[in-house]
Amino acid sequence: MNHRPQHVSQHPLPRPSLIQVILSVLASFFGVQNRQNFERDFKHGKAAHYIVVGLVMTIVLIVVLASLVNLVLRVSGV
Repeated sequence: MNHRPQHVSQHPLPRPSLIQVILSVLASFFGVQNRQNFERDFKHGKAAHYIVVGLVMTIVLIVVLASLVNLVLRVSGV
C-alpha cells in the first residue's frame, strides 16, 4: 500500500527562469504585468530573486540617467 502525502506533488513546480524574472521586473517598472505572469511569479518565484534583479536594474537605471545628464551638460557647454 502506497502512503504518499497528499500535499506532495508528483511534478516539481516550474520556477521562472532568469529571463522571465528580468522581464517581470521590467514589466513592473512600467506597470504592465499580465495576470498569467503575475500569478506565476507569486506562486512559483522566490522573492529574493525579484528583489536582487530589481535592485540591480534600479542601479543601472540611475547610472544611465546620470550619464545622460552629464553628457547633455557637457555637450551644451554648461
